[in-house]
Amino acid sequence: MTITEVGRARLRKEDAHLITGRSRYTDNITLPGMLHLAMVRSPFAHAKITSIDASAAKSSPGVVAVLTGADVAAQQGSLPNAWPITPDQKAPAHPAIAVDTVAFAGEVVACIIARSAAAARDAVELVDVSYEELPVVLDLEEALKDEVLAHPDLGTNKSATWVFDSGEAGTGKAISEALEGAEVLIERTFYQQRLIPAFMEPRSTVVDPTGEQITVWSATQIPHILRLMLALTLSIPESKVRVIAPDVGGGFGGKLQVTPEEAITVLAARHTGKPCKYTETRSESLMAAHHGRAQVQKVKLSATKDGIVTGLDVHLLADMGAYLGLVTSGVPILGAFMYNSIYKFPAYRFECTNLFTNKAWTDAYRGAGRPEATFAIERLMDELAVELGMDPLEVRKKNWIKHEEFPFTTVAGLEYDSGNYEVATAKAVELFGYDELRAEQARRRESNDPVQLGIGISTFTEMCGLAPSRVLGALSYAAGGWEHAQVRVLPTGNIEVVTGSSAHGQGHETAWSQLVADRLGVPFENVEVLHGDTQTSQRGLDTYGSRSLTVGGMAVLAAADKVIEKAKIVAAHMMEASEEDIEFADGKFSVKGTDQSTALGEIAFAAFSGHNLPDGFEPNLDSDATYDPQNFSFPHGTHLAAMEVDTETGQVTIRKYVCVDDVGVVVNPLIVEGQVHGGLAQGIAQALYEEAVHDDAGTLVTGSFVDYLVPSAPDLPHFTTARTETPSTTNQLGAKGVGEAGTIASTPAIVNGVLDAVRHLGVKDIKMPCSPSRVWAALEEAKMTGGVQ
Repeated sequence: MTITEVGRARLRKEDAHLITGRSRYTDNITLPGMLHLAMVRSPFAHAKITSIDASAAKSSPGVVAVLTGADVAAQQGSLPNAWPITPDQKAPAHPAIAVDTVAFAGEVVACIIARSAAAARDAVELVDVSYEELPVVLDLEEALKDEVLAHPDLGTNKSATWVFDSGEAGTGKAISEALEGAEVLIERTFYQQRLIPAFMEPRSTVVDPTGEQITVWSATQIPHILRLMLALTLSIPESKVRVIAPDVGGGFGGKLQVTPEEAITVLAARHTGKPCKYTETRSESLMAAHHGRAQVQKVKLSATKDGIVTGLDVHLLADMGAYLGLVTSGVPILGAFMYNSIYKFPAYRFECTNLFTNKAWTDAYRGAGRPEATFAIERLMDELAVELGMDPLEVRKKNWIKHEEFPFTTVAGLEYDSGNYEVATAKAVELFGYDELRAEQARRRESNDPVQLGIGISTFTEMCGLAPSRVLGALSYAAGGWEHAQVRVLPTGNIEVVTGSSAHGQGHETAWSQLVADRLGVPFENVEVLHGDTQTSQRGLDTYGSRSLTVGGMAVLAAADKVIEKAKIVAAHMMEASEEDIEFADGKFSVKGTDQSTALGEIAFAAFSGHNLPDGFEPNLDSDATYDPQNFSFPHGTHLAAMEVDTETGQVTIRKYVCVDDVGVVVNPLIVEGQVHGGLAQGIAQALYEEAVHDDAGTLVTGSFVDYLVPSAPDLPHFTTARTETPSTTNQLGAKGVGEAGTIASTPAIVNGVLDAVRHLGVKDIKMPCSPSRVWAALEEAKMTGGVQ
């Protein structure tokens, strides 16, 4: 009987130990003689360090040593930026411990090494650091003026300017023609507030320097990249560094980083010759781990009077913060290719200026560039509908790519392989009860109901499977995008899968087991998945950008296919048949036209024993594969939100949320459903709740979960989810990716819904998050101005 694991809603293998208290996070690791670290951080956003007196801290009970920037200046190097987006990109040196200047509040200025975590933290207050405060630049518009500089030695706040022009690229017309000939021109400025990744497990690092080998345990998404970058940054032979990512409690891009604290823990371990551990507090995580979004989007959309878009012009100011992290500078570029979204615009121009400010640096955060792009275009499509007095769904239908037009090369130069926006939207409209809700909206407006109803729409696509290496190379990214896997066939016939995709909650162990069970015809339970240790999985490029299944999963399948081809040679030898006559199905190799067959397990044991193998055949079936896709994959979907707004209090309530996503072929529906739900929560959080706020001096004032508002389950509605399926043609499975879809689509759906509820009262825009106070203030302003804002 054919095994069909793909598509089956398997419970996750990895959950058993996670929900029974047997998980092993980095902070759970205790080594003999281990020391503990605590960081002394700058209270100022921009200042010169004039002196550091650590004498009191050094004499504090339990303290072993105190490291300052001066102590490690010769060893610490500069933390890496792997994405110089232009040849003339400006980037300040990024020391793990500041030496003479700090550029954001929370930057590390010294490290306490003590025999206990409590002793280390107690000594932090005993380090006397003198500062000479410098002017700060915090606002992007102010940073653009170059009047106050985040790094005076650079002479400018501008790190780089990156441009894409469809007229010059040959992918469309010149934007100038579209704007000059526009019958309708929409101009808007949107603000992407600064967000902070709120993973459940704070970052933690343990380093054991015993012997020649340096072993690093870290709560990271990227053990392979971290190993390489630690070796390069700290001048350690790569072969002497082993990185282990044990259980990792979420990441969302926030652990896609080479952090100062990781480098400092290595430096401290080498300095003392003893194992060292550092675990951040939640406030440290909010203050000094990298942030996300933080952009100003100035956009123009030209169209005809009947709603056909003729051009899109995007000018972006992107906040880098104080330094360039691993992919900081490239995050806006990932969005550059998605502003046209599902639409067939004839002209497009994108210009982004990356700016330094005196805040924590930004970097990847779930979606990385694509949520920003989707928000802008979906807000614009609603604005165009209002301008023309059309239904916003009809405006979208007039402009989107029809299913019969795939494959379709967009104005941004990407080739979309497959999709059916009509079917997904029709299904969403039916589940939502679109017409009924529009009728109710009209009744509430007519009766002047204090609680108004708005309908938010977001139709989206994204590019998933961060690779291909050639494309990344063309965009000046330093690394590739391939992924590696090994499939080992044990003598018993059981299977071990070694993957370079390092999971931090996605469910790889379950999904990879389903893939291999189907491909090799073995029971799901007989497949084990190994990952997250550079000594076990020597090659890999890790997990981010919804790439695990479409890149890492394809490497696993390719390795399994190689196992089958090797096993056919042994099977032919065992059954005295020609290799060409060997067929494989359901875990058995058979000779065409006969009843002769042998199972994979029998062949595995024959290979293990080596007693009777073909001449020259190595005695195992193990196989490796590295997969590098030729194109991205493009999931899409339609999200609809019914929003209720209390016009007397500004309170916003999600009454109904429907999403229909097309993520291609689904391996495990339970995992997909979980990813969609989590993504929706994160996108809704940006729309309604989360914002990193700094005071005028650059101090983060939302430095705890009391102030940085993250929604919990009671704050969110029941989600109605459904799927359509148009298989991707860019990989053999037909999968498209789902890790970021909910986050990308939901933010504009919610904000469009809020505005739709109050637009007839004169409100034209509300900055995110659309908190009750902001909504109420917008309503009051509309009353006072008669709707002119």
